[in-house]
Amino acid sequence: MPRFSVVVPAHDGPGRLPGCLDSVLGQTFADVELVAVVTAPEGLCASIVAAHADRDPRITVVHSPAGDGLPGARNAGIAGATGEFLLFLDGDDTLVPGALEVIDARLKECGEPDLLLFDHERVHWFEGGRGPALGRLWRNAPSGAFRMEQHTALPDVAVPAWSGAYRRAFVSRHGLAFAPGMFTDTVWSVTAALRAERIALLPQVCVRHLQGRRGSRNELPGLHHLDLLDQFDLVMRRAAGLTADPAVLGRVFHQLVRGVLKTAASPVRLPGTAVRRRFFRRAARLYRRHRPAGVRRPGGSVALQHVLLASGSYTAFRAVRGTRRRLGRAARPARRCLGWLRRRILNPYRVFLRRPVDENLAVYSSYWGRGYACNPAAIHAAARRLAPHIRSVFLVADGQARQLPDDVESVVIGSTRYWEVMATAKYTFNNVNFAMSVRKRPGTVHVQTQHGTPLKRMGVDLVEFPAAAAAAGPLGKLLQRVDRWDFNISSNHHSTEVWERAYPGAYESLDVGYPRNDAFYTSTAEDVAAIRRRLGVPEDRVAVLYAPTHRDYRTDFLPQLDLVAFCEALGEEFVVLLRAHHSYEGSAGLDGMLRSGALIDVTEHRSPEEVCLAADALVTDYSSIMFDYANLDRPIVVYADDWDVYRETRGVYFDLLAAPPGAVARTQDELTRIFRGGEWDGAAARHLRGAFRERFCDFDDGLAAERVVRRVLLGEPAEALPPVVPLGERTPAPAAGRVRLLHH
Repeated sequence: MPRFSVVVPAHDGPGRLPGCLDSVLGQTFADVELVAVVTAPEGLCASIVAAHADRDPRITVVHSPAGDGLPGARNAGIAGATGEFLLFLDGDDTLVPGALEVIDARLKECGEPDLLLFDHERVHWFEGGRGPALGRLWRNAPSGAFRMEQHTALPDVAVPAWSGAYRRAFVSRHGLAFAPGMFTDTVWSVTAALRAERIALLPQVCVRHLQGRRGSRNELPGLHHLDLLDQFDLVMRRAAGLTADPAVLGRVFHQLVRGVLKTAASPVRLPGTAVRRRFFRRAARLYRRHRPAGVRRPGGSVALQHVLLASGSYTAFRAVRGTRRRLGRAARPARRCLGWLRRRILNPYRVFLRRPVDENLAVYSSYWGRGYACNPAAIHAAARRLAPHIRSVFLVADGQARQLPDDVESVVIGSTRYWEVMATAKYTFNNVNFAMSVRKRPGTVHVQTQHGTPLKRMGVDLVEFPAAAAAAGPLGKLLQRVDRWDFNISSNHHSTEVWERAYPGAYESLDVGYPRNDAFYTSTAEDVAAIRRRLGVPEDRVAVLYAPTHRDYRTDFLPQLDLVAFCEALGEEFVVLLRAHHSYEGSAGLDGMLRSGALIDVTEHRSPEEVCLAADALVTDYSSIMFDYANLDRPIVVYADDWDVYRETRGVYFDLLAAPPGAVARTQDELTRIFRGGEWDGAAARHLRGAFRERFCDFDDGLAAERVVRRVLLGEPAEALPPVVPLGERTPAPAAGRVRLLHH
């Protein structure tokens, strides 16, 4: 039997789950069993667990119904565990390095107690660690193992389950289990402390607990706060049945009441006056029922709150709390800027916001109104086919309406019509973000479609890279925009994990693939040939797309390649298609470059997908286009002449040069050699491309746009969407020039 079983419910937070699992499996003390509890067998968390289980036999996978929540998952983990001692982690927690070794040593030193409590550190999602959390338990504590009555700091209702090691035989003998509902750790911790015959303490941080941007669910608004009273009742009944010590009962009672008063005094936690009144009245009954005989009320202002709670005087309690809040507000400045008022009065948006939401109106926007492109355009096209009852408009910048197909209704950003549709549309789709002046109305649905797979750091992960962070704008405003998102589209597991960390929010991750990439699986050989003709690609040439990314340390477009020399080196069999990053659109600076037909500027072509379809091979540096192009299973060459500089100034999520999609060149001479020698499409390059596709082409299969429409506009549940076609069963659009070259 293993020394430890670490139970990890893998039901949420795929972005942090790999780190959690690795923190357990990477411990220097290796005699450990990791019990991963899966609640959604087809979900991303389940696939992450499966991948780890394939590599490490110490993982045991058990299943728990999703409806049983965290308590049910933990109980299923307990039932499936075989170790001597149980530990618990949430999926976004981590064991600190060396933790199990220290815990094992302390258990042996104290004679294998029933319960060992150790410290943890709460780690703010942005600000980092907050330091040890349980210092109150170590003060005046016995040095070895002890009974609970010997230490006045116990029981402590705020000790989480993941701050202890529990002897499994002890848990089994007493039938300890997590109670249903929220605040389940309170019942578990008090019961374990009261049941344990021998307890020991370890005043050392062993677990780091992530505090997400939205905070603990225990502190968020919702009816789940009514569960606090259920747990209050259960804890006091159990405590009374396990001990007659009035001092112990008094400590538990006061701690529980403190939490009840905090919730009752926070109007944002419980929705609506009627619910808050119901909560308070039931709390009053429980207070009177469970208050131990002889227990005194605390002193100071809290004493008044106890009196009001005991009497059930919610009106008086609210009045006392309201007076304190009003005094605080009175100290705030009351002035208003005249210019601010004028803008509010003159802006028609405020008038349109008074209108009802149009349940059948959808607004689409791409790249700040640059035209009909990317994921929003693909979703728009699918919506017209699958949800014709939804009326759609596409936002464009002034002068860009010509970029839209004739049958697509356009609305100019900033116009009166723009404010009208933004105020009344039920659905909005964007691959960037709307302006801060746009307000998210209750009942509306916003879909963030994204526009690439992240190699470079994004969102809050940019804080360590000043140049890139400055270009991205204030972090606070970014997070306000994230709070608008109801759905966030992902094209692969890697993106889902990164988005969760880089853009922390309450949105649902749509792991459906990028709608724009549907074209890579639905286009035919005839479509590819037609696109090449429109772009002016000669039939007898192999088209090489050169698509460099943006550099945060530059303000203008300057090709990393000497394109004239590169074209000459390739020879007459090839033609190079240049597509600059959209940040430099219209400024590719081709003056003086070769104009003999060996080079074609496709920077301003509205569809990157069509450009990719036309190309037989891709040369890029760090652009996300490589992830999209990989779906076509065509050669990719990475030209990484400034990789070290880019990595240091922008930051990256993985080492591209260690796991590239094909051949890698660090100099132009190397790039020329790769093409002239055939390495660009050799066996080694195909092997690298295959591994890259397995990693990053998870969801793109030609059905992404349909999944988005069915999930968002038609309201179908996620489990009813078309399943993702396995990578080996997909057939991408055929290449044109490359086929001729291989048969040359």
